[in-house]
Amino acid sequence: MPKTIPAIEGVQPGGGSYSQVVEANGLVFLAGQVGSVGGRPEIYPADFEAEVRATFGNVEQLLAGVGLGLEDVVRCVCYLTDFSDFAEMERIFREIFPTNPPVRATVGVASLARDCKFEVEVTASR
Repeated sequence: MPKTIPAIEGVQPGGGSYSQVVEANGLVFLAGQVGSVGGRPEIYPADFEAEVRATFGNVEQLLAGVGLGLEDVVRCVCYLTDFSDFAEMERIFREIFPTNPPVRATVGVASLARDCKFEVEVTASR
């Protein structure tokens, strides 16, 4: 099955030289998501929990646009600019994926675009 780039109603195209969503061979790959609100550039810089929840809200919106949900996520790569936020991220992750969680890698980084504290890459399966 060739790679396809679905158009999702209400979702802005990626802001750079990338696609927000790519599908190939039954897998759906999302570009790295951050805690922007409603496609606007605002981020929740002062509240880590709100930023993480907004990030996964964006993930849910993209997945819904291709007929999938969080239960279809098979892999997450989480990026943190402050590893002292790991426990809080873990708590939220357990709420979002209460059963059969996806595999996950968590990476500490020096910085993220737009001064975000959290970013996630997601792969889902049909």
